[in-house]
Amino acid sequence: QVQLVESGGGLVQPGGSLRLSCAASGIIGGIRPMGWYRQAPGKQRELVAQFTSGGSTTYAESVKGRFTISRDNAKNVVYLQMNSLKPDDTADYYCFITLPGRAYWGQGTQVTVSS
Repeated sequence: QVQLVESGGGLVQPGGSLRLSCAASGIIGGIRPMGWYRQAPGKQRELVAQFTSGGSTTYAESVKGRFTISRDNAKNVVYLQMNSLKPDDTADYYCFITLPGRAYWGQGTQVTVSS
C-alpha cells in the first residue's frame, strides 16, 4: 500500500509564498511520476505541476514562472514552491504518484490566498 502525506498549506496574502511537501511511503519501486493537482470550489481539477515518467517537469500555464516543483528521490518527497501567490491560486492541493496500474492520492492540503 502506498500512502501520500501532504503538508505546508495555509493562509497567505497575495504576493506571498508557500511551500507544499508530499511524502510517499510504501512500496514505490523506484522513481515514479509525481506531482500536484488542485481543485477550487466550483471548478474542475487542474494539473498544477508534475514530474513525468521521463523525469521532465510540466506546469499549468497559470503557474509558470511562479511555481517550482522539485523532489528528493532518496526520500520519495516532492515539493511545490509557490511564489507570487494570487487569490486565483486558492484551492485544495492534492499530491499524486503514479505506479504501474494506478495512481495514488494524498488527502489534500488547503491553500487560501487572501488579504
